[in-house]
Amino acid sequence: MSFTRYGRLYYLDPGGHTPKVGDKVLVPTDSGPEVAECVWAPQYTSEEIDGLPVCAGLAADDHLTRDETNKRRRAEARSVSKRLIKRHTLPMKVVGVDYLDNDNVYTVYFSAPHRVDFRALVRDLARNLRARVELRQIGPRDEARLQGGIGPCGRDLCCATFLKDFEPVSVRMAKDQDLPVNPLRIAGACGRLMCCLKYEHPLYQEFRATAPRVGLAVDTPEGAGTVVGHNVPSDSVVVRLNDGGRRCSCSKASVCAPRKAYDSTYGPDDQPPAGEP
Repeated sequence: MSFTRYGRLYYLDPGGHTPKVGDKVLVPTDSGPEVAECVWAPQYTSEEIDGLPVCAGLAADDHLTRDETNKRRRAEARSVSKRLIKRHTLPMKVVGVDYLDNDNVYTVYFSAPHRVDFRALVRDLARNLRARVELRQIGPRDEARLQGGIGPCGRDLCCATFLKDFEPVSVRMAKDQDLPVNPLRIAGACGRLMCCLKYEHPLYQEFRATAPRVGLAVDTPEGAGTVVGHNVPSDSVVVRLNDGGRRCSCSKASVCAPRKAYDSTYGPDDQPPAGEP
């Protein structure tokens, strides 16, 4: 389910209901049931999953009316916030607005290059909106999560859809994956290192721990040669053959030089003489 179109995805226990894709459902929250859209039909899982909120049913007309009213209030608060920020000449950018109608509280999320004294702004916002207002400064990653967008891969941003927590990402991860250490190539919409660099990094670490290193002389099914590259997604290595300099791609298991050297010396089933490794 998602609270906004193309927004972050949440999982919900359907309970005794069977909503279809596109249906509006009620999601229990601390401030009461909220309207969300079903984007995946209920599915059975092989594992018992606990801790999911239980669907409170399909949204009725009064729930949809309340949801539309809250959307208009959030849009109005966003417009008023921008106007007052400009009047106070503050270096702030409004990123998102939340509204709790039960408590009549607006939460305005903003980004800024440094700490901002917004006490006067809060007073003006509360007077104009006739409600309690809270301002929260967020970082670049949270800004991208709230605004959403399309990543370099052509898909919706991970942080705006399924990613729940931001895990630390380092330049070393890009180097291990043979990616160019160029900020324009490995940075996401937030300007920070792409979160997806974390996804395949363990696979690259495991591959490099067991694969023959670049420059090592190896034997392949096509002849002897030297390792000149790795292809981690296909679990293979690129070898330049000694006979003619042709390159070939072989599975990692077929170019295990130490094992082949041992077998050629002692045979596959023989033991080395005493005193030799």
